[in-house]
Amino acid sequence: MNASMASSDESRAGRSANKRGPGQRLVDGARFRLADEVRTIQRRAANHDGRVVIIGQLTLFSTETGDAWLLDRDDHLALRLARAGDPEPFHIEETDTSFAIDWKGHYRIEGAAFVYTDRDTGRTTTILGYPTEKLAPAE
Repeated sequence: MNASMASSDESRAGRSANKRGPGQRLVDGARFRLADEVRTIQRRAANHDGRVVIIGQLTLFSTETGDAWLLDRDDHLALRLARAGDPEPFHIEETDTSFAIDWKGHYRIEGAAFVYTDRDTGRTTTILGYPTEKLAPAE
């Protein structure tokens, strides 16, 4: 996968979320559409409702501050979906069997800090208050 686009076949996208917990949701692979999940998490962000959805290697999350992100945990790719409750533009190409995401940057978790580096500008932003304990891959 390159930094600008990542694809997933249906078997990866169709895997259910990990065990559900508070603020997590199970996604049925047969009816899974990534763009629908993105719009749902953007609505959650607009309502300042913090949620985490895990689908295979992807994590979508919204925060009580109105931010929302799509992350690829394996490759540390990130796409901001909302900021302060306002949706951000995104580009996802999707068919019945695959999808491609136009990733905008990379992220890393440093303790309680979510650190994002924008691919185009090279600007690095550190954000505190995100649910980093739920976002960091299990070691």
